[in-house]
Amino acid sequence: MAIGKLYIGRKVRDLRDGKRLTQAQFAERIGISTSYLNQIENNQRPVSASVLLALAEKFQIDIAELSSGESDRLLSALSEALSDPLFETYSPSLQELKLVVQNAPGLAHALISCHQAYRRNSEQLASIDDTIGRGASFVETTPYEEVRDFFHFVDNYIHEIDTLAETLADELGLGDGDNHAALAAYLEERHGIRVVRGAAGDEAIRRFDPRARVLTLNPYAPAATRDFQLALQIAQTRAREEIDRVAGSAGFRTEEAYEICRIGLQNYFAGALILPYQPFLKAARELRHDVELLAARFGASLEQVCHRLSTLQRPGQKGIPIFFARIDRAGNITKRHSAAKLQFARFGAACPLWNVHQAFETPGRIIRQLAETPDGVRYLCLATQITKGGGGYRAAHPRYALALGCEISYADAFVYADDMDLGNRAAYDPIGISCRICERTRCASRAVPPLKRKLIVDHDMRGALPYRLSES
Repeated sequence: MAIGKLYIGRKVRDLRDGKRLTQAQFAERIGISTSYLNQIENNQRPVSASVLLALAEKFQIDIAELSSGESDRLLSALSEALSDPLFETYSPSLQELKLVVQNAPGLAHALISCHQAYRRNSEQLASIDDTIGRGASFVETTPYEEVRDFFHFVDNYIHEIDTLAETLADELGLGDGDNHAALAAYLEERHGIRVVRGAAGDEAIRRFDPRARVLTLNPYAPAATRDFQLALQIAQTRAREEIDRVAGSAGFRTEEAYEICRIGLQNYFAGALILPYQPFLKAARELRHDVELLAARFGASLEQVCHRLSTLQRPGQKGIPIFFARIDRAGNITKRHSAAKLQFARFGAACPLWNVHQAFETPGRIIRQLAETPDGVRYLCLATQITKGGGGYRAAHPRYALALGCEISYADAFVYADDMDLGNRAAYDPIGISCRICERTRCASRAVPPLKRKLIVDHDMRGALPYRLSES
């Protein structure tokens, strides 16, 4: 596959700084002139294929890591922000956006944050909410959004936490026998924490009494959930220092965001402990990403497996770039991450043509879809419904749809693609990211017009929509 022009000056400069080399020393290592390296680092010239190969050979790095990663996600978020009518007099080219993202990522993040504040303030004004004027807190990024963006822009992979969990999983022999017994024994023997069954009528999934050193688990929760809660308790004890250090270095504005991030990192450790990186990556390849077989092999839930597949972004040992999302029946995206080009919208609902919505109509099945986004990229999309909770007939059982997929160039690594006509263009459904930024002009499922298209209203003709969209 041909490599397009790459302006990756910041990444090259960070690599050089990490090796503590001068420009002259670094340029000599990769066989170019100091002036050429200076131009690369300042994004005045793109990186050639020969320089990319030299970087890979001399510094043992993956070329894909230089040409992708945070930049793809930041580029998508910045592009969405600038599609707002607020910027109707300015339509940056893709190359301009790439230069900002690659050379001034801090500026891009700041602009995205400003746009988020503008959106929230506009929504307050539109609804004539009585909270208008109560202070800046109504237009600032919420703690939850701040933490969500933290995980999003680090590629949902935390190396320090992941490797720590993997080392402990190997020590405990997880995946080779009864995970529950091994996790409970570790808590009692190493940390003096006794695990007991919860009492009837107690709806809590997990309770920990730090004084008595007793962890109480809901006996009616699924086995995978109970194991995850054991692993989470281990995260709070064994990985406390590492988790606090990562959360503390993120620079959150509030204590709330810091504490929410700690919960997220504890959950991350728990998932990495039950599904340790290298054994899970090897099994995913061997089983061709059959999520049901992976869940059975590791004693995990489908959601845990799908989420973990989207985090396999360890430098030098990356898995397939996968997107993952969890969506409720109202269409709200309650979990999301994408290591693929497909990036979920930060505002609005998901595209109604996406097969994830059909999962609620076919419980117990994994449904498949070949889809193409407006930029021409094609995907294999998988979706299935799950039911959460336990506790009997009268207990709440919320239902969600899980979405999982990859670019079509990786589809051969999935068992689900075996009998699909991947080469037939007509087999691909047109989908978008969300209606407000989708540029398709003839979509009958459109909920709202795109932000930067003029509407054409013809009182003498009515199609699927009460308006048409201008082509430019």
